[in-house]
Amino acid sequence: MSKKSVIPEAGKAKQPAARPEKKVKRPADDAAVAVAERPAESTPRGPIPVPRLKVRYAQELRPKLQQDLGLSNINEVPRLTKIVLNAGLGEGTKEYKIIEEMAKDLAAITGQKPAIRRAVKDVSAFNVRAGNPIGLMVTLRNKRMYEFLDRFIFVTLPRVRDFRGVSAKSFDHRGNLTIGLKEHTVFAEINMEKVFRVKGLNVTFVTTAKTDAHARALLSAFGMPFSGTGS
Repeated sequence: MSKKSVIPEAGKAKQPAARPEKKVKRPADDAAVAVAERPAESTPRGPIPVPRLKVRYAQELRPKLQQDLGLSNINEVPRLTKIVLNAGLGEGTKEYKIIEEMAKDLAAITGQKPAIRRAVKDVSAFNVRAGNPIGLMVTLRNKRMYEFLDRFIFVTLPRVRDFRGVSAKSFDHRGNLTIGLKEHTVFAEINMEKVFRVKGLNVTFVTTAKTDAHARALLSAFGMPFSGTGS
């Protein structure tokens, strides 16, 4: 018996073998591969160091202030809670670049992005409308607060022209001290060649002190140079 020849049916072409589906790499896949292939660090990162003024306050200044101020409870000893930097920029309503450049400078000074302060209501005398940006503010707490305090006392204030000490009249009778600076370029972090416009700002030190005398004792212990006459 002869073998039957197999003839393909008419109209049906031979189907090619199915190819395996090619997987398309997504950006997330590339990122995961990069992380997986990244070599391990030779030395693990340690904790962020505690600012020296914070350590000094806890170990040395706080007990000494309790004794000097005659306080029976250690919790009554005044402490620094926050430092606030304010820069009024009324010109920013006409030229927004002033706001942008000053924001960069404040970020370099404090290491923190400033918040834009806007007008609450219309002021026709100054051509200001509600919602217009009129200033910048930065609030520092904890480690950044103590780091800024250290740099402000021992680096910035000595750079102020004709500086003769902080006046005691700068207290607000609630234990808070506000120092006005005419030029923000006194901070060492500012590059004079890149300054768009020199502006002034206020630095407020907020404490838990109930009297100005206690607040002055606290800041003096940190090294704040007050004027000898106290005026």
